[in-house]
Amino acid sequence: MTRRIPVVATIIVLTAVATMAWLGVWQLHRKHWKEAEIARYEAAQASEAEVPWPNSAAQYDDALYHRSSLICASVSGMAAIAGRSATGESGWAHVAHCALPRGGAADVALGWSTDPAGPAWRGGAVTGWVAGSNKAVRLIASPPQAGLAQLARPDPSNVSTTPMGHLSYAIQWFAFATIALLIYVLALRKKLRAD
Repeated sequence: MTRRIPVVATIIVLTAVATMAWLGVWQLHRKHWKEAEIARYEAAQASEAEVPWPNSAAQYDDALYHRSSLICASVSGMAAIAGRSATGESGWAHVAHCALPRGGAADVALGWSTDPAGPAWRGGAVTGWVAGSNKAVRLIASPPQAGLAQLARPDPSNVSTTPMGHLSYAIQWFAFATIALLIYVLALRKKLRAD
């Protein structure tokens, strides 16, 4: 009597294990990429060199965390969103939706206050830091505008997923692969003994 290893089940399990191991390796690559990205952002933030205001999505990433400036030709609207002051207090960031002189638009976070009511501001020249936003990028005014307090500087360490997050995902995928392989080996051993 010959003991036979189930070919189809073995192929399925080994494919799943290989996929999980590949996902773990991919997360390690993402960790290294994220570390390099954060280091680049931190270098940009430490630099006092000003970059031109990004005019397209292709320029957003290179401008993030740098100093920049723009001219708000007119204000089409104001919004108050949750924000943190430079001293760490929670409150409201007042954001002006601006039309630019040569076309296009930009959001300018004018400053911070505890009052959600928007300030009266008609536009003008603004300098500050380029920060990410749910739309694209926005300028965090520094100095603040319209009599508001200074908003906190954008912080590169607050990017969506930290390098340690990718490391924990990698460990999880490697653990899943190991557990799947161990379960299959134990099940196969039990089957072969029964045969």
